[in-house]
Amino acid sequence: MNLDCGPCQLRPWRLSDADTLVEHANNWAIWLNLRDRFPHPYTQADADWWVKFASETTPTTILAIAVDGEAVGTIGMEIHTDIERCSAEVGYWLSEQHWRKGIMTAALRAFTTYAFDQFDLTRLYAVPFVRNEASVRILEKVGYQREGLMRRSVIKDGVVLDQFLYAYVV
Repeated sequence: MNLDCGPCQLRPWRLSDADTLVEHANNWAIWLNLRDRFPHPYTQADADWWVKFASETTPTTILAIAVDGEAVGTIGMEIHTDIERCSAEVGYWLSEQHWRKGIMTAALRAFTTYAFDQFDLTRLYAVPFVRNEASVRILEKVGYQREGLMRRSVIKDGVVLDQFLYAYVV
């Protein structure tokens, strides 16, 4: 499965992607806007574990963002269970060398369509840190609506932060 997004492609992770993943993922500026489960520094062992995990995940809810065939980021979702089984949280990151080129907007737009076409969802949401203005702009460009502000909801790098709640519903 490959989704052509214009400036990038969304495709399943391949074990061979680990070879260059460290180059793209080992970046403090990326880590600063992600959950702590995304390691920093990002090592070869982390890359090897990630591509094995992501490539074996079924159903396919995690995709590589590829530019010229090279995986330079990821986008995925966690589908909830029980009474929230129609809802999923979307998350993503992109190599800093590819920022401000429209790649992430195109990837999120394509992934959002994919998620609603392939899964029985009524809601896809994201919780960016308030300080992550780039991610907020991307979500808004794709049509996600701000539903709220979650004050003092997370701790990142020793700092208590606010998060926005954005959602795309059908």
